This record gives sequence, structure tokens and C-alpha cells, in this order.
Amino acid sequence: MSVSNRYRNAWESFWREAPEGPGGVFWDAGPELVAARHLPLFAPHFPRGLPLIDVGCGNGTQTRFLAGHLGRTTGVDLSAAAVGRARRATPDTSGGRLVYEQLDVVDEEATRELHDRLGDANVYLRGVLHQSEPADRGPLLAAVATLVGEHGRAFLTEPSAAAGPLLTGLASAPGGPPPKLRPVLDHGIAPAEVADEAVPELVRQAGLTVLDDGVVDLNTAEYRTDGSRIVLPSLWLVVGRTDAPPS
Repeated sequence: MSVSNRYRNAWESFWREAPEGPGGVFWDAGPELVAARHLPLFAPHFPRGLPLIDVGCGNGTQTRFLAGHLGRTTGVDLSAAAVGRARRATPDTSGGRLVYEQLDVVDEEATRELHDRLGDANVYLRGVLHQSEPADRGPLLAAVATLVGEHGRAFLTEPSAAAGPLLTGLASAPGGPPPKLRPVLDHGIAPAEVADEAVPELVRQAGLTVLDDGVVDLNTAEYRTDGSRIVLPSLWLVVGRTDAPPS
């Protein structure tokens, strides 16, 4: 199984046309506002010594921060254009500690091959589930289960249902969507609503258990006309195998 051509092409065209440089796309807020706030939520749960996989790494803004704090990191993304951007933005000084790969994680064989190469890993997944097509959400969580294996953990964070009306309001504003949100909508990758209770259920169906959860604001790189940053209410979960040893 793999994602639809429509979905793949939408992301490829989005990243080909997106502006270069930090903060150019809607969700590309600086890591001090995103991954740095997630780190204390998942760090107590992530077993030390395992590699990290950032699924849906995009241009690598958060991936680079995570590699600097957690060590050996692989950023993967469906879009080859996104991976190219991430590689160009990553200093050569990473010494192989940080690599990027194009990967459709819904492709079970390709995901299994990555696990076979890296072994059990910790996974960081930010805002990927709600932007996936409904048929891909179960396979996406199954892929996370493959990557964490028996010993890893995964951190998932997704806009909550409360973010839906906010995004709808932005998209239908009298002057049109904000400049950084418009390309997302124009390329047909508009955020889809995922019920809050559906996320832990998808986790359970993938053979994983919710080990911790909570709510956290998700900062974007876009601003309202009054100059205030657009912040999405979000939920987060740490998940892993039920029978995995404690971290």
C-alpha cells in the first residue's frame, strides 16, 4: 500500500513552490516555539540510545533541533522536494548524525526496510495524521508501530478538534486566507478534521498504548492582521508497546 498519487503530487508541488528559508510555510515556526516545547513532554519517556525518526520532517527545521538534543536522527518525508530542502539547510558539520530520506511511511515494505536498518527507534510525529487522507491514518499509525518496534516510543501531536473552527475562520476570512495558509489550501492539502477521541483509538488499533497525554499550544509561522501569532490548540500523546520495558 502507498499514498494516493493525488496526495503525493500535492505535497511535491507544495514543496517545490514554497519559499526557501525559515518560517516560509504555515507550520514552520522556529524550533524554540515548537520542538523545544515538546521535548520536556516526551524526553522522560524516550529510551536513551535509540535513534530518532522525524516522520514528516518537511524542510527539517524541527529535525535539526531534535538531532542537536537527541543525537542520531533520520528525517523522512513523502516529498523529495522537502527532503532536498532539508538537506540544503543542514550544515555539513552534522557528521552523519543527521540524515534525510524520502519515504512513504504508508508503504509497509519501505518502512520495514528502514526499521531493519536502524533497529527500534523513537519517533516524532507532528501534525501528520490530520493532514493524511482518512484511508491512510490507520496505516500511518501501523508504520509508527513498526518503527518503534518493541523498545521505542513515539510522540504524536495533532491539532485538536477545537482548532477546526479557528482554521475554518482563517480560510474563509473576508480578505482571504493568510498568505502562508493560502498555498496549503491551493495545493489541496487542507487540514482534515480528526476527532480527538479517534487518535487514541487509531493508536490502539496499531497495537500501541497511550503512555502519557495532554494538551499543548501549537505555534505556527503565520500572524493575524493585528500582529498576533496564530496558535492552534493541540493534543499530544506518547505511545509505545504495552509490554515494552520501562525507559
